[in-house]
Amino acid sequence: MNTRTLLAAASLLLLLTGCTPPPDDKPGGGGTQTAESAETDPGTRWRPRAGTDWQWQLSGKLDTSVDVPVYDIDGFDHGEETVDALHADGRKVICYLSTGAWEDWRPDAGDFPEAVRGKGNGWEGESWLDIRRTDVLEPLMAARLDMCRDKGFDAVEPDNMDGYKNTTGFPLTAADQLRYNRLIARLAHERGMSVGLKNDLDQIPALVDDFDFAVNEQCAQYGECEELTPFTEADKAVFHVEYELPTSRFCPESRRLKLSSLLKKYELGAWRRAC
Repeated sequence: MNTRTLLAAASLLLLLTGCTPPPDDKPGGGGTQTAESAETDPGTRWRPRAGTDWQWQLSGKLDTSVDVPVYDIDGFDHGEETVDALHADGRKVICYLSTGAWEDWRPDAGDFPEAVRGKGNGWEGESWLDIRRTDVLEPLMAARLDMCRDKGFDAVEPDNMDGYKNTTGFPLTAADQLRYNRLIARLAHERGMSVGLKNDLDQIPALVDDFDFAVNEQCAQYGECEELTPFTEADKAVFHVEYELPTSRFCPESRRLKLSSLLKKYELGAWRRAC
């Protein structure tokens, strides 16, 4: 190819590139936000933006009629068909898993040696896990995340991610928790899914870059919502729930902080009241 032809080709390429509009990654205006507008980097893993509306349902018959772009549902209880149906309605779907506690009713419960099961975490049938034992827990959690990926989930909500702040039966440290939480984030990302940091407020400054969004319970009740601002300042969603406060007590602050806030009942059924 001669020089003149090369120059012409280069000019044509620049012209085409200049005519390509930039992606619309600004928050949507009025009306219901779509899952696509919550996505900040098309072509890679999903990243929900600050203020994205959502539904969290972990018990009862799943109600798919809530007009929101994101559903967070139990990864074991729902199959590929449910995820596909939600996707067909334009929703993104988060896979709820307990990664820091053992649950005696799960189908893989027998795979967890007694040595890694500690004290109860306050919920019937659940015990804290010894997160220092990554030699045991990593393959078990990898298998669970494989399940989420294979069912088509877009993201993971790993629960019980702050054992070091609780009485677990193990001498867990903050360093142990950071190491384990980053392991879970890496495993999710390797499978193409985004991942949320559940509670663990004290470690948000260290972990905000490792996680794609946050999930929080009762930050308003305990006066802790400001601690979640590293996520919203990075335009990452904070999916937040209160159980005991009326919406008038937390929604004004939630809107100011760009939290995605709901009032729910403790059983986390279909009922919700959004800010």
